[in-house]
Amino acid sequence: ILQRALAYCPGRLVGVAIDDTRLPKTGRCIQQAFYQRDPLSPPFHVNLLLGLRFLQASLLVPVHRLAQVSTRGLPIHFEEVSRVKKPSKKAQPEAWQAYKEALKQHNLSQSFVATMGQLRKELDLAGGADKILVLAGDGSFCNRTCFRAERDRTELICRARKDAVLCFRASEGGRRFYDTETFTPDAVRQDEERAWKTTKVFYGGKRRKVRYKEVAAVYWQGGAGRLPLRLLVIAPTPYRKRKSGRKYYRQPAFLLTTDLKSSAKQLLQIYLDRWQIEVNHRDEKDTLGVGQAQLWNVKAVPKQPVLAVAAYSALLLASLIAFGAERGAAYEPLPKWRKKAYRPSCLDLVTLLRKEMAENPELLKKFEVKINNTQLVRAAAA
Repeated sequence: ILQRALAYCPGRLVGVAIDDTRLPKTGRCIQQAFYQRDPLSPPFHVNLLLGLRFLQASLLVPVHRLAQVSTRGLPIHFEEVSRVKKPSKKAQPEAWQAYKEALKQHNLSQSFVATMGQLRKELDLAGGADKILVLAGDGSFCNRTCFRAERDRTELICRARKDAVLCFRASEGGRRFYDTETFTPDAVRQDEERAWKTTKVFYGGKRRKVRYKEVAAVYWQGGAGRLPLRLLVIAPTPYRKRKSGRKYYRQPAFLLTTDLKSSAKQLLQIYLDRWQIEVNHRDEKDTLGVGQAQLWNVKAVPKQPVLAVAAYSALLLASLIAFGAERGAAYEPLPKWRKKAYRPSCLDLVTLLRKEMAENPELLKKFEVKINNTQLVRAAAA
């Protein structure tokens, strides 16, 4: 998938969105399932969720260069990240010490570092040795483990806290490396002496103006250490719920990146395209039912979701190669109550696949697939 999709990424930078997702489970015999924070819980009350945790990476294919559609995310990595089993309260001190050491080696950040090296190798094998891999993550990957890891032709761009303590390098002539004067990303946003810059990025179906501030060569002592970083502050975007309504503002975004050379427009485009991995998560869970299989075997539990996500990624790539990025005449017409859709959804692709299976049964003989009810195959869920 990465090798064939790389032809749609002509630039020097190859964006990959990375995020973790949770698959709810109810079985008590699933060893990998554990209680974790429910991301759908309200901010004033944290709920717990019993389920599996997976780390996913999606290649951001900039199809907005070909048509007026948003970037398409193609999953290229889906790996289970289970937790370390906690010993009992009556366990020996040696068991607790081993548990604390295992927590440092087996966690989400360490899995991110391993995935980063694996993606770099796969990109080289796919023919992208001369390209720079840019990983876009949320705040859970903005920590010292991810930023201080060894990187080979790989850059990071992650969302940072607004109160992160940053500084510049101390003036030459002394032994001090960090400057004594510190600042926060939110202070940069409120600093009137730093002028806002404007650029255009493709987001939400059309090119929009984005205001941002840029501060180069900053240091994050508690995170990246002596690695120079680049701070990007995105201004809140005003919007109206109706044409005659008042203006509302979203929250500002504070980004830290290790890329000091690329243009801010390219980095902002990659980070704004990171939303496509959330679209992948919705399609995988709601449309395809990833994680709904009733499995309890230790080997089968992580393999079945990976197979389903791989098939989903192949379906997206096949539609891009066969029919292009837009929703053309090959797809079923939309209902009358639906507005115009510029990009085919996962449900559109599944409906088209069912239709082609019904019209070409001879192609399915070698797979031993029998279709009895053509009307049922063509029907799609509302």
